[in-house]
Amino acid sequence: MENKKTKLTISGSTKKPIKKFETLNKPGKRSVFIEKPQNRFSKKNDTFKTSKFENRNNFSSKSIKKNTSYNSPLGGKISSPNPNDFERRKLAEQRATKRLKGVNEEKEKKSKLGSTKREFKLTVSRALSDEIEARERSLASVKRAREKESKNLNKQENKENLKPIKRDINIPEAITVRELANRMAEQSSNVIKYLFGMGVTVTINQTLAADTAEFLVKEFGHNPIREEKAEEIIQKIKASRTENLKNRPPIVTVMGHVDHGKTSVLDALRSANVVSGEFGGITQHIGAYQIERDLSRITFIDTPGHAAFTEMRARGSKLTDVVVLVVAADDGVKPQTIESIKHAKAANVPIVVAINKCDLPEADPQKIKNQLLEYELIAEDLSGDTLMVEISAKQKMNLDKLVESILLQSEILDLKTDFDSKATGVVLESKIDVGRGPVATIIITAGTLRKGDFFVSGLKWGKIRAIIDDKGKNINEALPSTPVEILGINGAAKAGDDFIVLESEKEAKTLSENRAQEKKEGKNPLTFATQESAFSNNSSKELNMIIKSDVHGSSEAIKNAINQIKHDEVKPKIILADIGMITETDVTLAKASDAVLIAFNVKPSKEAKKLAENEKIKISSYNIIYEVLDYIKSRMSGLLKPDIKETVVGTAQILEIFKVSGAGKVAGSKIIDGEILSNSDVRIIRDGAIIHTGKIETIFREKNQVKQVASGQECGITIKDYLDFQKNDTIEAFSVETTERTI
Repeated sequence: MENKKTKLTISGSTKKPIKKFETLNKPGKRSVFIEKPQNRFSKKNDTFKTSKFENRNNFSSKSIKKNTSYNSPLGGKISSPNPNDFERRKLAEQRATKRLKGVNEEKEKKSKLGSTKREFKLTVSRALSDEIEARERSLASVKRAREKESKNLNKQENKENLKPIKRDINIPEAITVRELANRMAEQSSNVIKYLFGMGVTVTINQTLAADTAEFLVKEFGHNPIREEKAEEIIQKIKASRTENLKNRPPIVTVMGHVDHGKTSVLDALRSANVVSGEFGGITQHIGAYQIERDLSRITFIDTPGHAAFTEMRARGSKLTDVVVLVVAADDGVKPQTIESIKHAKAANVPIVVAINKCDLPEADPQKIKNQLLEYELIAEDLSGDTLMVEISAKQKMNLDKLVESILLQSEILDLKTDFDSKATGVVLESKIDVGRGPVATIIITAGTLRKGDFFVSGLKWGKIRAIIDDKGKNINEALPSTPVEILGINGAAKAGDDFIVLESEKEAKTLSENRAQEKKEGKNPLTFATQESAFSNNSSKELNMIIKSDVHGSSEAIKNAINQIKHDEVKPKIILADIGMITETDVTLAKASDAVLIAFNVKPSKEAKKLAENEKIKISSYNIIYEVLDYIKSRMSGLLKPDIKETVVGTAQILEIFKVSGAGKVAGSKIIDGEILSNSDVRIIRDGAIIHTGKIETIFREKNQVKQVASGQECGITIKDYLDFQKNDTIEAFSVETTERTI
């Protein structure tokens, strides 16, 4: 057998990490070569025991190569490794076969940033032998750390170089602390601290006055700008323009008493028939029309003559250039005629008097002229300056003279306006159409209105989607003094609101919101109790009402008329007064508030009608305004307590009390005064106090039941549910009369 040499390499602690793997191929400083002696009779389990040596170089090698083999007597090689030796040998082989880069000893002293990266394959053996080094920080992590460091440095530099920005701050009449801080780009807490330092304690939602806000803005180094009120902006827009002025058609309002023929005169001028479409033959809407005569246009506004429509007449007189006062020759000057004269004089508008119905046999135009003298309207033939024309709308008599008088009056006024500027106007009427939505009837007072214009009307705004003239035609633009219907408003405008065209949607929206805010701030819902009202026990009843009408003007007129109904015990309370058809919401509200539901010139929707039937709520529909008022008065009268009148019919005194089988106690009485009937109401009086009030059950006279006992007679009386009679009690019979009260 040939001699075998076993190379045994032993280093320091096996637990320490491996630093250099290249050295495994070379023998260490303390490597020992052990010559294996020949031993033919070695036992199967014989092994060489190895010694441990410390490695001064601190190599992290743990490899031990060890061969324990012998030649068997049969000529074969037999090896018997220990399991631990086998693992070590395997590990040593893996390290020897792999080329792994060494790491310089200098890198051990570096920080975590410079720690070595694991560059060898992770195996189960390495994981179990705790030889894994701490993982090195990745390059991406180092890069991020550097970026963060440079960013922080830049921030500090920016803070040092940062100069406060001076901003222009718009300050309204009232602004909250939060809003002011936002506009200044400051923290709300800083503003509150500053105010607190001044001795003013505020919260973030507290409102500051404009002067306080202006002071704060200056203190924080910004430039305060006081905002103009919405109305001031509108006045600037409306400011009269003196350039490019052209003649415009006159706007004429027809006024007068109800049923004096105002609409008939307009129909005759327009060759139309509006009267036939009005309920009860009376006008309940404000209408606007335009006629053309001899190349001259005239815009007419027809106002209602009924007493309830005062607001509409006042609105018409404010807008107009000339008032045509229609007076019936057979009827004379009436209350609404006088009211129309007052409205016209208040608006400082010239009046042209049209004496209508002059074709009737009982007509007396001279009497009308004499009556108008009382109101300082003097005819030209009486040396005055008021134009008076005798006409007949039915026979179309002298209508040309009326038109000539109107044109003459407008020439004297010299009506001019700017046609090229943005349009302004006045809302005459508004309604909600089922198919088209909110519709407003307006008259353009200046400028030209075009499709697509953005506008503001009262608290509403919108964009012109369509312009419809008085004949129902779609037009693309409307000139001054033209009455038109517009579509595109975001809600029903109020009659009498102004109409202003603006440059953009943003301007229109902002102005509308500012107006709404100013209106909200202007409200004062607080009502102060007086000593009289606080301690009074009289709580008056209220009749709740929901009123839906076709147009805003009618709704306004009904509200005003209802508010004039005054009574100490019952008060009308309008919960909702709106335009449009009755919906399910209205029915639900009527049920919840126990209100009367009134429909004026509108119908309920199918769903609302079905719901009202199910809930047993009555929807009262009317077409004429005075019928509505009569109905409301009757409903209010129903809430009044009836008048109760009590009359004493007779008096009887109890002389003796008898017990009768089957009847109980019977009061033997004598009628002192009047008479007592068997169905009378009675009260028992004892020592001046009323003991019991009830009804007579039976009256006996000489063992017979009778219906009536007269004065001076004696009888036996039983009273329902009462037996506690005593001698000398007084029985007083009385009758009650109930009278219903009306307002």
